[in-house]
Amino acid sequence: MTQNPASAIRLNEREHDGWSGRLVWWVAILIVANTLVDTVIVAPLLVLPQMAEFFGTDQSAWLNASAVLAGAMWAPLLGKSADIYGKRRVLVLALLAGGVGALICLVAPNIGIFLLGRVIQGTAVGSVFITVVYIRQMFPTRVGMTSVGIVTSGSAILGIASPFLFEAVVKAFDFRAVFVVSATLAFVAAISVRVFLPESPVHARSRLDVLGAILLGLGLAGVLAYISLGPTAGWTNAGLVVILLIGVTLLTAWVFSALRTPQPVVDLRRLTRPMVAMLLVVVLGTGAYQALLQLMGLIGQTPPEAGLGYGLAGESSSLGFMFALPALGAAIGGIFAGWLGARIGPARTLAGGAFIGLGSGFGLLLSTGSFLPAAICAGLLGLTAGALVTSGFNLATTLVPEERQGVVASLVQVMLGVGSVVMNIVGGSILSATTIPDSSGPSAAGVNMYIIVMLGAFAVATAIAVGLSRHIRWTTRTDSSH
Repeated sequence: MTQNPASAIRLNEREHDGWSGRLVWWVAILIVANTLVDTVIVAPLLVLPQMAEFFGTDQSAWLNASAVLAGAMWAPLLGKSADIYGKRRVLVLALLAGGVGALICLVAPNIGIFLLGRVIQGTAVGSVFITVVYIRQMFPTRVGMTSVGIVTSGSAILGIASPFLFEAVVKAFDFRAVFVVSATLAFVAAISVRVFLPESPVHARSRLDVLGAILLGLGLAGVLAYISLGPTAGWTNAGLVVILLIGVTLLTAWVFSALRTPQPVVDLRRLTRPMVAMLLVVVLGTGAYQALLQLMGLIGQTPPEAGLGYGLAGESSSLGFMFALPALGAAIGGIFAGWLGARIGPARTLAGGAFIGLGSGFGLLLSTGSFLPAAICAGLLGLTAGALVTSGFNLATTLVPEERQGVVASLVQVMLGVGSVVMNIVGGSILSATTIPDSSGPSAAGVNMYIIVMLGAFAVATAIAVGLSRHIRWTTRTDSSH
């Protein structure tokens, strides 16, 4: 490990062990970089019908899922590259790739070129964890974990207003305007990171396992593509089955490759029990949150007059509140979990986040037909998400040395995607199986079963997190990155 001028800045900042104008500026830049992910994932959802009509396809799920799947595919390669070549350098490249992908989507004449652009855009989706590792290596210990919470959940506040912005832009132009905004934000973020942020001095003395990264990335993308697109295209769809078989084959090949390669992209031999436990909590907890958020959308759009027992449409702009409150809760939960994690340890705040999710799920089970209790539960679910994401990243970066933090944080990023895809599909299958004949919605029993299943996920996550918090004894010196 060598030092450069950046390390001098880093050490100088740590002498104060607190906030400074420089750190506030860095946090603002990193928030802008992470906001790009919202434009890549959320913005196209607002124009899916227009995109499907333009490209002449009824498989609109591919148009948006492609970027999310690509994010999981790119994350391990980006993590290993960031450890070897530098966090700032790889983050800049990922942001630039996100901008290039948006431009390809903008000018795409057919769906094939469009999907290529979305896959390239996915590099930005898979790069969020780099901002986390950068903070943990460059910020003072006292404010580092708090800053992780601000950066990972601060963009949620901007996410409250972004749908209205994109709606106005689309009305003024057409659906392709969302990719103009996304490309502009990507290039502005890339330039800002390159110009204003110093490079992290931490570099791993390792080689890049390109073959392993390709096998792992494509394997993950294949399996997740089957899981996420199966409900719409059909689980027995020949094309999807082939994609699944290819994905499983590639993942199997990656396992054999990782066990035989001296320096694999993800070293399975170094996955400790605390690390695996943390990843399980993240995948179960954040997956249950995403699934319940999907359910909140259904509840908010169902009118009480339908007589299903859970509709809230028409009550005080219920749909807007059902999505605005989780975003606000995520920001508060992430920041508070970061601040508290620096004092009592991220393992304990991870357990606290899972427990809040368990409580909010019980509350939702008892309040699906009442607006105010459901709105409170929505806010608590957001609090859960912010706490789990921030604590997961903070804990991941304390479990390994600095030169391996990129890879481990990338696994957290992958688990966030896996949890979202799998639990949404599980919930969607429950709703489909309980749809009332001659009705557009599932029964109240189906909605309750949906919530109970997610409660089970939260319960398991809470039990694992509590055990993990008891296993890890926290002091300020426990933080291996410092």
